[in-house]
Amino acid sequence: MVAATLYKINNFAFMLSPTELNRYSRQILLPGFNKQGQEKLKQGSVLVIGAGGLGSPALLYLAAAGVGRIGIVDFDMVDESNLQRQVLFKTSDVGNSKVYLAAERLKELNPLIKIETHEVQLSASNAMEIISNYDVVVDGSDNLPTRYLVSDACVFLKKTLVYGAIFQFEGQASVFNQLHADGTRGPNYRDLFPEPPPPELVPSCSEGGVLGVLPGIIGSIQANETIKILTGIGTTLSGRLLLFDSLDFSTRILNVRKNPANPVSGESPIIFSLIDYEAFCNPALHKTQGSVKEIAPIDLKQLIDSEKEIQIIDVREPREFELVNINGINIPLNLLNEKYSLIRRDVPVILHCKTGVRSFAAAQKLQSQFGYTNVLNLKGGILKWIDEVDPELPRY
Repeated sequence: MVAATLYKINNFAFMLSPTELNRYSRQILLPGFNKQGQEKLKQGSVLVIGAGGLGSPALLYLAAAGVGRIGIVDFDMVDESNLQRQVLFKTSDVGNSKVYLAAERLKELNPLIKIETHEVQLSASNAMEIISNYDVVVDGSDNLPTRYLVSDACVFLKKTLVYGAIFQFEGQASVFNQLHADGTRGPNYRDLFPEPPPPELVPSCSEGGVLGVLPGIIGSIQANETIKILTGIGTTLSGRLLLFDSLDFSTRILNVRKNPANPVSGESPIIFSLIDYEAFCNPALHKTQGSVKEIAPIDLKQLIDSEKEIQIIDVREPREFELVNINGINIPLNLLNEKYSLIRRDVPVILHCKTGVRSFAAAQKLQSQFGYTNVLNLKGGILKWIDEVDPELPRY
């Protein structure tokens, strides 16, 4: 029998059992990694935000590598349209909780580690408490408010953040707020993106699409960076942003510098606690929330059934319109300036997109720039229409 190895860190003993020595032997054989690296992984803890496209490969490889404690944050259910990239799940999982299914799969993969579940939507009210219990945070989220929230919380808590993002055929990755040997910390998300762009210009994967293998590539890079951080091997992406294009397999690395004017970690910070990130990432929406009238799907259905003359404008992209539509006129948001004259002023006009965000922006533009007074936004978009009016339509 192979003898177990005892390694002490900070006066705590972390012993590799014969089973662990055998399971992780291919890593332990690596020069510079050795048993000490494996023991550091066993000692380490990682929180993965999201068990989706990025979270799936990151979680699989971190669990397989032997990270001692892994937390998963996700409040969503498995959807059929996610199966082409969320490789943790299978067809029979559709409609069930992602976080618990993910935990079950990871325990099947590696019963020697501890998996913790957080079936909540991460927010300013719970982020600090959840993140504080882990050494490293892996951000697999797909929206700007969560990215800023997680970054700020990691800065306040002095945690290293492994960042990844994907869109269509392109991905990017970096390491933020990492502690350096001289006691300083590397750049954070706000150094790279000081201000969020308008949300209608940053569609999610469900709106803009994504090549299924792309999150597997970027999520694996996130797992790779996390293992390097926990074990101290190699050079991480701290201070660098990796850009990857899957169509021509090109990569670029951009240097990321600390911004003295960073409101959270700069020379004269002005933000000292978590804020309202929905309002921060979409201030126009929150300032003018009452200026755009909305209509519920069921009320639109009654309006259609009454045979009243109305006009339905679908501001999604043509490829989305082809997948599923409710017989509206397709005028993508980015073509609104050119084609607004096609929109009538003498009948109620109902604008819609997938979730209601882009159509809300379209309604604002029509009102403020072109003087329309007859537009309404379909609350919740076509997805809510499917849920509440026509469940036979395909979701995407």
